[in-house]
Amino acid sequence: MSNLSNAKIYGGIGALLMLVGGFIPAVGGIIPLIGLILVFIAVKNIADETNDESIFKNYLWYFVVSIIAMVVVFGIFIASFGAAGGFSILSMMQMQGGQTVNPEDITGLVGNMMDGCLAALVIGWILMIVATLFLRKSFNSIAEHTGVKLFATTGLLFFVGAITLIILIGAFILLIALILEIVAFFSLPETLPKATPSAAES
Repeated sequence: MSNLSNAKIYGGIGALLMLVGGFIPAVGGIIPLIGLILVFIAVKNIADETNDESIFKNYLWYFVVSIIAMVVVFGIFIASFGAAGGFSILSMMQMQGGQTVNPEDITGLVGNMMDGCLAALVIGWILMIVATLFLRKSFNSIAEHTGVKLFATTGLLFFVGAITLIILIGAFILLIALILEIVAFFSLPETLPKATPSAAES
C-alpha cells in the first residue's frame, strides 16, 4: 500500500475515533488518544509522500501548542484555587471529618477564584487560536498537494471555530470541522495528482 493509502485509512479511522471518543466519557481519553496517534501517522505518511515536511511539522506544532494550552489553563486554575484559600478549606473539611463547611467560605472561594479562572480561559483561548493556525497551515498544504480541497475547508473551520469559541457558537463549528476531517481523510486519492510535482517545483 502507498503512503496515501495508509494515510487514508489511518487518518479516517483516527479522526473518527477522536470524534466518537469525545462522546464516551466512560473510556476517558483513551479512544481520542488512539485516534490522535493514527492521525499523526497519517499526516506523517502524507508528508513523506509529498516530500513536504512542513505538513508534519505544522501538525506537530498544533499538537504541542494545544498541550501547552491545557497545561497552562490547568496550572492557573490550581494556582487560583490555592491563592483563594481552597486548599485551606479542603484541609479544614478533612479535620472536621467531612462536616459541612460554612457557605460563606465557599462563596468567598468562588469569588476569589473568578479573576484566575477568567485569565485561564482567555490564555487558553488565545493559545487554541495559535494552535489551530498551525493546523490550518498543515491542512492547507495537504489540500494543495493532494487536490482534496476539503482539507483547506476543514482547517479554516477549526481556525474560525477556535476564534468564535468564546461566544459558544465555536463549539458547533468545531464539531462540523471534526466531521469534515473524517470525510477529508477518507477522500484522499491513492496517488498524488500528476500536476502536483510541477506545482511544487514552481
